[in-house]
Amino acid sequence: MKYQTRKKALVLLADGTIFYGKSVGIEGTSTGEICFNTGMTGYQEIFTDPSYFGQLMVATNAHIGNYGVNDNEVESDGIKISGLICRNFSFTHSRVDSNGNLKDWFTKHNLVAISDVDTRALVAYIRDNGAMNAIISTDVDNIEDLKKQLAAVPTMEGLELASKVSTKEPYFVGDENAEFKISALDIGIKKNILRNLVKRGAYIKVFPYNAKFEDLAAFNPDGYFISNGPGDPEPLIEAQEVAKQIIERNLPLFGICLGHQVIALANGISTYKMHNGHRGINHPVKNLLTGKGEITSQNHGFAINREETEANENVEITHVHLNDHTVAGIRMKDKNVFSVQYHPEASPGPHDSEYLFDQFIENIMKAKAVIS
Repeated sequence: MKYQTRKKALVLLADGTIFYGKSVGIEGTSTGEICFNTGMTGYQEIFTDPSYFGQLMVATNAHIGNYGVNDNEVESDGIKISGLICRNFSFTHSRVDSNGNLKDWFTKHNLVAISDVDTRALVAYIRDNGAMNAIISTDVDNIEDLKKQLAAVPTMEGLELASKVSTKEPYFVGDENAEFKISALDIGIKKNILRNLVKRGAYIKVFPYNAKFEDLAAFNPDGYFISNGPGDPEPLIEAQEVAKQIIERNLPLFGICLGHQVIALANGISTYKMHNGHRGINHPVKNLLTGKGEITSQNHGFAINREETEANENVEITHVHLNDHTVAGIRMKDKNVFSVQYHPEASPGPHDSEYLFDQFIENIMKAKAVIS
């Protein structure tokens, strides 16, 4: 595709600010909360992460598409972002094991994407003014109509999105003869989480977002898991009830990201919408139990209240984010329960935190030893 033939496109923010660019070749309009990811690689995993459902992604890396796509590097059943905004879009790619180029992949999924945007200026604006709804479009001559469409988009605060990305029916992952059985509540689960559990000897039954504790317990699992996912955690009343019942029975429970927030809410700790969230693969976290630092993969726009966590006599903070001192991990003092706000499964990102899956399996083994 020649640069000169591409249509003009724009990004319109909820406060009326406009950034201009060019279409990558897929005409249309898309809306969502605008956010940015600072990762230098892993764009395909990011685009297919269910936690990004309902969001317009700004890529801070200057080049997107340069290594194409690979069918094995997806984190769900398809693209989950609402649209892409980038600086330079590569229509050609260079990679030995690529299955194709990013443009064709976007066309297949009908994803609106725009490039040639001053992403440095856009990210700086979001950083200073906070996350907000936005619209991207190739319909650059109808600004007033776009403003009306944007005004009708609900804000992320209070928005329940787990139901949009969760499985409709339970399914199994792993070897049914594996050593451990785990019931996983899918509120936006990533495939690499399941891979990490499977390679540690787990057979997993994945349940829809609205499953009840009795459903999960009927699998007779050795442990329970609550996944990552999109949207505001507070509307997830059913998931919070599942967490409460697991906690009451002192069963092994591990939560990641949105699952971490659900576990906090089940303990009476509130959550809040962050100014612009954490999204990238180089976020520094300190493990307060070991004193060690971890470079982590993160993707969240909500966090749990630190003061309420510190005041809760049943909960201990185990990890903190070193950039802004938000809570990055908790455990219950008298229950077999822990959770983290970041992504130990990475994909993309570093593997510093994979030990948390080992910790979960160790907790399961200890619980099984007590029962036997």
